[in-house]
Amino acid sequence: MVARAYTVAFRGVEAREVEVQCAMSAGAPGFSIVGLPDKAVSEARERVRAALTSMSIALPSKRITINLSPADLPKEGSHFDLPIALALLATLGILPPDAIEATVALGELSLDGTLVPVLGALPAAMAAAEQDRGLLCPAGSGSEAAWVGATRVTAAATLGDVVRHFTGQVLLEPARAGQIASSAGQPDMADVKGQERAKRALEIAAAGRHHLLMVGTPGSGKSMLAARLPGILPPLSAMEALETSMIHSLAGLLDTGGISMDRPFREPHHTASMPAIIGGGRGAKPGEVSLAHNGVLFMDEFPEFPRTVLETLRQPIETGEVMIARANNHVKYPCRFMLVAAANPCKCGYMTEPARACGRAPLCGDDYMGRISGPLMDRFDLRVDVPPVSFSDLDLPCKSDSSAVVAARVNDARLVQLTRFKDTPLRCNADLNGAALDAWAAPDAEGRELLSRVADRFGLSARGYHRVLRVARTIADLAQSQDLRKNHIAEAVSYRVGSLAPV
Repeated sequence: MVARAYTVAFRGVEAREVEVQCAMSAGAPGFSIVGLPDKAVSEARERVRAALTSMSIALPSKRITINLSPADLPKEGSHFDLPIALALLATLGILPPDAIEATVALGELSLDGTLVPVLGALPAAMAAAEQDRGLLCPAGSGSEAAWVGATRVTAAATLGDVVRHFTGQVLLEPARAGQIASSAGQPDMADVKGQERAKRALEIAAAGRHHLLMVGTPGSGKSMLAARLPGILPPLSAMEALETSMIHSLAGLLDTGGISMDRPFREPHHTASMPAIIGGGRGAKPGEVSLAHNGVLFMDEFPEFPRTVLETLRQPIETGEVMIARANNHVKYPCRFMLVAAANPCKCGYMTEPARACGRAPLCGDDYMGRISGPLMDRFDLRVDVPPVSFSDLDLPCKSDSSAVVAARVNDARLVQLTRFKDTPLRCNADLNGAALDAWAAPDAEGRELLSRVADRFGLSARGYHRVLRVARTIADLAQSQDLRKNHIAEAVSYRVGSLAPV
């Protein structure tokens, strides 16, 4: 008799079906696992054996073979413990095979039979729903998986609870979705004195999901402005929250099953490696660009990042996904993020401050900003200078709008875009291209004439030309204007050519 249980193997955010087959045969006693298992999966036989022993279940003196099908798909992770145990218990006649085959199971076993939470419960629940099966997982992962809502999720604390459930002794209740985690105490935009132009650029970037570069002397407020960006972003939609949480589930970032409706805000240090930013390493885990999916990736001291790391951002920025290529497989992760970068104008940081003028200007600034390649610089929709704020201005009362007021304007602009793109794959103005750009971002005659003169005068690339139109469309949406006028084009152009950053 061959008993079968079902689980999943993760390839990026995709959960592929794996059939766990268990067979017992005469011969020298042994317990082997085949089907390209990694070290953690191979060690499952010892954990399963000990867990069954703790329940006073002894394995017969036969040859036990576990096959993980398809055999050519690499299997990684400790979540194979539970399905292996289920297939083994079905082979022993302890559990009904039909009930086991109607369930996708994942979970790690302790030596005493306790089920330990594992990564990836949310994408596993999505895969179970597609296969028209229920999901069985550890109690600590149940509230996370229950957010899918399209399949029955059963969460058990121990292997003994699983046995009693499938034998009808004590039925387990379906798991319930955990409370939505919500961040509190966000820094307020009203705390920022001065920097009105930078705050305006931040609002435009938030409204259209545009990439933003801030250049200014040390201490001028670049990081402080970026820290207030999460407070003005609209909450995630249900679909966006599910997409983002699936990635965070694989990375182990979901806290006790709670799914946050706040947009992710990731800020890696400039010493981060390429696998940390793009993804990779053991198991091809998601990097910062994917963890920032549907949110913000803030990169402070942007020119200080390794050149190879910066150049790998070019393709994810354009396509909204990143492909991690390995010798034996390719893993794809979504990464539709808003890049916010901050940089000093030169190595010492004071090239633009007369009182502390850089002794190597302008070569110092050219060399430092030259670390950002032209193709990467071309991908920033908005570039804004952040000059130092005088001490006299710091003593004045702040008259800026609060984050709540700015967030309301941003949300109104996003609602306009949701209505506009309702029947299309586009989500916001940053996604406009091709025919959609011609349909919804066509300026009036005066605006087109101005943009044409700017393109000739400053040598805008085709990408730069289109990005100006996207920003102008967002500015018009903030003004609740259906038409794209000359003043919208002029403001968008000012953020393209009126900065220390090269055009």
